[in-house]
Amino acid sequence: MKGVASAPGDYIHFKSLVPLHQISVGLKQWRYYDFGPKAVPPLVCLPGIAGTADVYYKQILSLSMKGYRVVSVDIPRVRNHHEWIQAFEKFLDTLNVHHVHLYGTSLGGFLAQLFAQHRPRRVKSLVLSNSFLETHKFSAAMPWSPIVNWTPSFLLKRYILTGIRDGPHEPFIADSVDFVVGQVEKLSREDVSSRLTLNVDATSVGSLLLPDSFITIMDTNDYCAIPQQLKDEVIERYPGARKAILKTGGDFPFLSRPDEVNLYLQLHLRRVGVEAHPDLVKGTSKDDNEGSPSGKDGREDIDDLPENTGGSQADDKDQHQSNLEPEIDEEFLGNTGMQASESVFSTYSQPFPLTARQNSITIIEAEGDLLLGPTLQADPPKLAQDLHPRRPSLNPVEEQICKLAKKGTTPSQIGVVLRDSNGIAQVKSVTGSKILRILKANGLAPEIPEDLYHLIKKAVAIRKHLERNRKDKDSKFRLILVESRIHRLARYYKRTKKLPPVWK
Repeated sequence: MKGVASAPGDYIHFKSLVPLHQISVGLKQWRYYDFGPKAVPPLVCLPGIAGTADVYYKQILSLSMKGYRVVSVDIPRVRNHHEWIQAFEKFLDTLNVHHVHLYGTSLGGFLAQLFAQHRPRRVKSLVLSNSFLETHKFSAAMPWSPIVNWTPSFLLKRYILTGIRDGPHEPFIADSVDFVVGQVEKLSREDVSSRLTLNVDATSVGSLLLPDSFITIMDTNDYCAIPQQLKDEVIERYPGARKAILKTGGDFPFLSRPDEVNLYLQLHLRRVGVEAHPDLVKGTSKDDNEGSPSGKDGREDIDDLPENTGGSQADDKDQHQSNLEPEIDEEFLGNTGMQASESVFSTYSQPFPLTARQNSITIIEAEGDLLLGPTLQADPPKLAQDLHPRRPSLNPVEEQICKLAKKGTTPSQIGVVLRDSNGIAQVKSVTGSKILRILKANGLAPEIPEDLYHLIKKAVAIRKHLERNRKDKDSKFRLILVESRIHRLARYYKRTKKLPPVWK
């Protein structure tokens, strides 16, 4: 499990920009963020069992700057699902919000469905991510649930954190796990026990009056704490819902794949009739509108695209080339850590693989599914060198590798950027040398191997956490395991002469 890491820069910017609200509604304490034009029907984000209102900060930053209102709430301390429904309704009344669009992940998606079932007039649409329909499986897996209210805090948090997959992750997913673990550490024992009670209290979602066409199911295709069987039941329950499948993202795609999730949310809101008002956004420049690596440079938003993106491709090629490429290609694919080729937008049973031939993307809404694929080239190439635009010469590739290394990018991240931005799957096939050898030749290689560096970084983060929480036995045990891996890996690198014999 990841240790508690320092807050990312965009989160610090978010905390300085968006105020945290805390109000009392009856006997319940609500902690929430509300940002964006108040004239727009809000998108209310409900976190999972391991999340807080802060985990959606990337969605708040991005969507609010594009003219949407986003409300992210903490799940209050309630004892059962009926109490949750009543408390959430009173909370919406306090905000003077009558109709909402709900986005819930994991437990938040389950609670959103329950609220839509019992208060159908207030819920206009649903976005469900890695969610489920019933809690019987969780109840059977937790036989000690009757005494959860008397269980110590460290045991409750350990039970939650064991549901998060441990092991090596790519940098963005690892950062998302670090952030969520830090949020779990801030929860009180009462908060954790309340969420576990909601997660194991045997209840199932009944039929909804909401049409399937107003529901979007957003799942990840790699791994998730929610069993695949439960996610399949959600897809079977809403056969007419739009499916949005992310190729990777882990348990927290809203943090690890924010550009893709924000794009899906924009498409969903536009499809259900929510009109954005970017003209009402004031006080923040457009350079500050993203909670992710991408920016805008003053270009049009996805909401300015034509609603009908389907139709005859032969008739609309020029329109796709002129309208979509300058807007989406540079906005969503320019210098970001997450590229379109990392995701698959398709039906659940038949994924639509993305090719690496094009940078530009086309958004297609077809038969209830969201697809993201390459645009069609309307005009043939005019020059011979344009036949292979993705195959740069030797020197430009090495220059880009060195340029990224000087910015502090790790070799693995450099490989991801070259693969997704330039279509170079194997650097050796283009340059004749691997990335690390190119860096060594230019004196830019890291002092210690990258995997060893990340283990050391992880151990340092756990030690800092233990300085503040000296009684956290689980983290002490985790630190022992991490340091053991460091010693084994260091012995291997000394034996292969990648580290000096005296390195400690």
